[in-house]
Amino acid sequence: MTLDELNKLDLKTLADWPLPSKLAALALLCAAIVVAGWWFDWRGGMDALGAAKHKETELRGTFTTKKNQAVNLEAYTKQRADIEQAFGALLKQLPNKQEMDALITDVNQAGLGRGLQFELFKPEGESVSEFYASTPIKVKVTGGYHDIAAFVSDVAKLSRIVTLHDISMEPAKDGTLNMDATVKTYRYLDDEEAIAHKQASSKENKK
Repeated sequence: MTLDELNKLDLKTLADWPLPSKLAALALLCAAIVVAGWWFDWRGGMDALGAAKHKETELRGTFTTKKNQAVNLEAYTKQRADIEQAFGALLKQLPNKQEMDALITDVNQAGLGRGLQFELFKPEGESVSEFYASTPIKVKVTGGYHDIAAFVSDVAKLSRIVTLHDISMEPAKDGTLNMDATVKTYRYLDDEEAIAHKQASSKENKK
């Protein structure tokens, strides 16, 4: 069918149109209905369907995660109990405020027990952290190499946590060694101290 033939067609005489013209008109009408339906109705439905599929994927992921958590709940509970037990064991290695003097004495006795001469044993100001406090002790001892090594080993074996820092050694005139070091002892904060430290830190952060 040519363009001229299409121009000569009149909708008023639709019943008299040739069959090819009727089929072409029907095809155009169907196409127009499909395009109009997609533009005014189906397009929004397709967008909603896409959003619903995306939401379904998210919900399936959430369901899978929670299902795995439920299946492994017993293992998670046991793991948490193990962690709390391990933390409690570590906490017991930190003395409380009343036990600090005894711990400092233990450090001093560890040196005297190895025959070392203390030229300096000076506890300094306590430094407070979130849940523990540390006290540095400046020490200077004189003795044989093996005696100093044994002292360091004895300090490491104390039932409480004690660490050595800034160790320096130099020979003395009599063939012995002088050792300068900072011994740090630690203690845990009681509830009142922990609360006070938290409040002080909060005020400091607001400044």
